[in-house]
Amino acid sequence: MNVYKISKIVVIIIGIIASILFISALGMEISMENNSYIVDYFIYVSYLAMAIAFFSVIYFVFKNLITHKEQLRRALISLGLFAAIVLVAFILADSTEVKLKDGGVISSFSSKLISTSLNTFYILAIISVGVLGWTGFSKIKR
Repeated sequence: MNVYKISKIVVIIIGIIASILFISALGMEISMENNSYIVDYFIYVSYLAMAIAFFSVIYFVFKNLITHKEQLRRALISLGLFAAIVLVAFILADSTEVKLKDGGVISSFSSKLISTSLNTFYILAIISVGVLGWTGFSKIKR
């Protein structure tokens, strides 16, 4: 039995469970105790569906990377470039302590991590705008 058939069966089972919970929710008398009880079960079903989707995506990504060596090479190059961008953003980050209005203090390391995240976002945004501009320019040029 291949993975597609197994995932199809799992989706049908989750759909049946969600349908039963939905129909039971329609038949119940609405009160705060019953409402939280039903919402809890819907949240658990959504967590289960999210976990199944996450692990199936991870499985297929690694399966395809292992079977296709060229895609693995490209993925590792992309991961290395992203790590280099994060390293540059970390080097450029500011690490000053910040006092909050309520009297608390953000440590210098936490400030550096926040600044690193913002710098990474800015660098990636500049790169994406540049790539979009370059492709637009090359289409106009032709």
